Amino acid sequence: MSNQTAVTEFLLLGFSDVPELQILYFNVFLVLYLISLLGNLLIIIAIALDRHLHTPMYFFLINLSILDFGSISVTIPKFMVNFLMNTSLISYYGCVAQVFFHIFFASANFALLTIMAYDRYIAICQPLHYEMVMNRETCVQMAASAWISGILCSALHTGNTFAISFCGGNIVDQFFCEIPQLLHLACSHSYLGEDVVISLFMLLSLICFVFIIVSYVQIFKTVLRIPSEQGQHKAFSTCLPHLIEVSLLLFTGTFAFLKPTSNSTSDLNLLVAVLYSIMPPMMNPIIYSMRNKEMKGALRKLIGWRLRSKNKMSIFLH
Repeated sequence: MSNQTAVTEFLLLGFSDVPELQILYFNVFLVLYLISLLGNLLIIIAIALDRHLHTPMYFFLINLSILDFGSISVTIPKFMVNFLMNTSLISYYGCVAQVFFHIFFASANFALLTIMAYDRYIAICQPLHYEMVMNRETCVQMAASAWISGILCSALHTGNTFAISFCGGNIVDQFFCEIPQLLHLACSHSYLGEDVVISLFMLLSLICFVFIIVSYVQIFKTVLRIPSEQGQHKAFSTCLPHLIEVSLLLFTGTFAFLKPTSNSTSDLNLLVAVLYSIMPPMMNPIIYSMRNKEMKGALRKLIGWRLRSKNKMSIFLH
């Protein structure tokens, strides 16, 4: 225990020490963070205010936006605070919290995407039973199961990571506390622990991925039997954003965890970390708002309402 707690803080050395490049990274991260927060916040507000969107699909979408909101807030704010305070340090327990919440939001996110695939399957393949199967109580329970599974998965991986003793220094070659990088600091050989973490993540991802694939195989079979092209297009349009989102998360996540971190360059590790931790939360609002007519309509109403409110306020003040 004394060896483990000897490390009281970690040094995050993810980016260049050149001041000009640090300013560039800060500005880029700030823009990406604001885009993600604004996009997810607009989706949450638009769905909450539009009664036509009070359906299971959009209930799950609100949960997804909340998870994305939290996911990107785990890593970027700490990086920006460190930049403003001219430091690269993060406390031991701050690192524990960062690992826990990062894995929690990622695990719950993928579990929720699996649930959303099931929702689309029932809506398209069994439309007559949709309201009975996807009632309010069931939706709440399914969403809660995604959050709980994220907590359990995160607790398992975080506990496994910080149960080891750190005696390989305290320098983390990343802009946040990432498990593979932390395992390199373990007293014992870290490859076994790294393989266990990757195997558990990949097993969970594989189960969810197979379920999603099976659901969409059935969905495509049903859609192709629809006689009208308009009906087929409408069915596909409700599934396409979800498919793009799952593909984005799977591609970035799989590449991150299958990449041999021990032999990877620092720049490649940073690029992969940015791809899987920042891009999905930022792209999800764009994907759903661009490919979903109902979502675009709700956003236009929200923006129009805000503009009218500002005009009325300006007229009142004058």
